[in-house]
Amino acid sequence: MAKKKVGSMKLQVPAGQANPSPPVGPALGQRGINIMEFCKAFNAKTQDMEQGAPCPTVITYYQDKSFTMDIKTPPASYYLKKAAGLKSQGKRNRPRGAEKPGHETVATVSTKQLREIAEAKMKDLNASDVDAAMQIILGSAKSMGIEVRG
Repeated sequence: MAKKKVGSMKLQVPAGQANPSPPVGPALGQRGINIMEFCKAFNAKTQDMEQGAPCPTVITYYQDKSFTMDIKTPPASYYLKKAAGLKSQGKRNRPRGAEKPGHETVATVSTKQLREIAEAKMKDLNASDVDAAMQIILGSAKSMGIEVRG
């Protein structure tokens, strides 16, 4: 007999750094998911990724308190900030894009870097080839105030 799905939720957890403290613990605990089991499984699956990279994760939980997780690649903005070498600024010391995208440029990336990002994100993007994926990433770069140069 198939497991009965109770629901699903989305969390953004740093790769290899899942722990029972907020926001992970309370979000899982109120749905009856074993927090330590999730943390161990998540950290094991993300151990070969860059530590601390934000990983959007979709957790599907079932009536018997079991769960499955789908870990996606880090957001395009994370890769763009890293490629552009943006330093920390703003609240929480996170690197940020332009205050007025389209009017100011905060950094530049090369088309080679754009292609690498598109190839890394390919499985999570709604694109049929790398060139289409590059256009999606280019749109993200423009909205952050990052210029792409050949």
